[in-house]
Amino acid sequence: MNCPFCSHYESKVVDSRPTDEGQSIRRRRECISCTKRFTTYEKIEEIPLIIIKKSGNREPFNRNKILNGILKSCEKRPVALKDIENIVNEIEKQLYNSMEKEIKTELIGELIMDHIKKLDEVAYVRFASVYREFKDINTFMGELRKLLKEKTDV
Repeated sequence: MNCPFCSHYESKVVDSRPTDEGQSIRRRRECISCTKRFTTYEKIEEIPLIIIKKSGNREPFNRNKILNGILKSCEKRPVALKDIENIVNEIEKQLYNSMEKEIKTELIGELIMDHIKKLDEVAYVRFASVYREFKDINTFMGELRKLLKEKTDV
């Protein structure tokens, strides 16, 4: 780390403390050459996720879109907001842990459906009807039959 005053390349850390709820570290440094002090911040570098939409367009990952989609499907259902936030956190963690830089919306949709199915069946059917773009009642009934079959198998 070069000193901002004399540009010397060596400094020593005098004090360190966490900031931003543990998301970064504030370091107070002292230059070995001129003995002046300065502050640096250390933060984890996150890999930006790019989402590939069905149309082929690309856009930055936005966790609020997942949150809003799940909230909409859980509307007027006995589902706690904390449970929804846990699902969004889990999906976001899975996406970042995949180490992929570009992720298709299909994968995100399937992850959401897997989590919602365990949370609330009505919310699952609501989400699936929008995500899978049900065209008619037969497609809708097909999804319901699959859900019922899975439930009886368990």
